[in-house]
Amino acid sequence: MDSLTQIAIGIATAEVFLGDKIKNRTFIYGAILGTLPDLDVFIGKFFDPVTAVSIHRSFSHSLIFYLLLSLPLGFLLHKIENGKVKLFLATQAVFGILLTHSLIDIFTTWGTQLFWPLPYKLAFKSIFVVDVFYTLPWIVILFLIFKSNDFGRRKKLLRFAFLFTTSYLLLGLGIKFYVLNKFENALKQQNISYKDLIVKPTFSNLILWNANVKTDKAFFLADYSLFDSQPIQFKKYVRDTDTEQQIQDLTVFKQLQDISEGWYIVNKEGGAYVFNDLRFGLLKSDTSQEQFAFSYRLVNSVKKWDVTESVKKNRDGKLYLLKIFNRLKGN
Repeated sequence: MDSLTQIAIGIATAEVFLGDKIKNRTFIYGAILGTLPDLDVFIGKFFDPVTAVSIHRSFSHSLIFYLLLSLPLGFLLHKIENGKVKLFLATQAVFGILLTHSLIDIFTTWGTQLFWPLPYKLAFKSIFVVDVFYTLPWIVILFLIFKSNDFGRRKKLLRFAFLFTTSYLLLGLGIKFYVLNKFENALKQQNISYKDLIVKPTFSNLILWNANVKTDKAFFLADYSLFDSQPIQFKKYVRDTDTEQQIQDLTVFKQLQDISEGWYIVNKEGGAYVFNDLRFGLLKSDTSQEQFAFSYRLVNSVKKWDVTESVKKNRDGKLYLLKIFNRLKGN
């Protein structure tokens, strides 16, 4: 999830463990520890764009990392609070805050490597990485908790927050299974035989969903709104295997294959190869200038291959959000 959401959940988890002992100082510890795993993005700045992406949500979001950090950070918390928080409780609190960071990430479209060094990402893909309808209740209720000195009331507010937001996550899972059935029926009706199917929500809502479909020689992309009244339409992208073979031995190409989990197409534009990660769909859907949300240009310089991520403009993001808003209303 986004940083604001992770900070809010970190504070809420700190409140569960420590609220009766240190009151509003839970906001300090929860905010710091809740966002700690995502600091791997700063480590990524020392590497090329592809390596930076592969680093994010890997070791820093794993059980091993959390177990290694919990005791020393718990000891530090215990010392800062002058023994008001016992070492065992402080260690539990640190581990709990860090773990909830990854647990919520598992529900997102990106997922996380909780069991690193195993290469598999856990991803339910039932909530977008930014969802105001999930985050806003946390912000409101945490504000009320901050203003209250009554621990009993704080506890009731916190219980309500967890119940409400967990219900939202479960709602996302339920809608996903409903939408998945819609896509499966549409593929069957259109006689599209497929090997794999991914269904995921779009930005900050549970109404408009995207589908990625993998076949032997092509990929199909489509979207579906709960308000749609017309049949689902799939757009086909044929794999250019000849172009892929020209760069198949490049280390960076193999990295991108792993990152995209096999959901990609490669095009050649002039002297550059363009690697398009299909999992997050199109940023620009205009046929004259299609651009995928995550796209990389591979250019052969004198001594090495230079890799750059395609530039995203603020205007593109605004148009993308406008397109989602209009599409939410149905086709």
